[in-house]
Amino acid sequence: QVQLAESGGGLVQAGGSLRLSCAFSGGTFSGTRLGWFRQGPGKERELVAAIGRTSGTTYYADSVKGRFTISRDNAKNTFYLDMKSLKPEDSAVYYCAAAVSGRGAYGYEYWGQGTQVTVSS
Repeated sequence: QVQLAESGGGLVQAGGSLRLSCAFSGGTFSGTRLGWFRQGPGKERELVAAIGRTSGTTYYADSVKGRFTISRDNAKNTFYLDMKSLKPEDSAVYYCAAAVSGRGAYGYEYWGQGTQVTVSS
C-alpha cells in the first residue's frame, strides 16, 4: 500500500527557509502526480504546490509563487518543498499527497500525516 511520510517541519524566523521532504513507498513513484497542501488553524486545507509525473509541469498557489519550489527525485522516491522568504502566514500543518487515479480528497488519494511549520515574526 502506498504510504507517504513528511519531514523537515519546524520553527523558523520570518524570512528564513525550510525544506520539507516526503518519502513515498509502496507504489510506482514515477507514475504519480504530487502535491503539497497546508492547513492553518481554523482554515481550509489548500493546495500550495503540485508537480506532474515529470518535473515539467508545476503549479503554485499565488500566495507562494516565487518563494516555494516543488521538486521530485524519482531515484529516491522522494519529493520536496523548498520554502524561502517565509512569512508568519505560511504557518500551518503541511501535508504531502500523491495521486494516481485522482480519486480522493482534493484529487489526491494518498496523504502523509502532516508536519508543522511555524514561522515567527
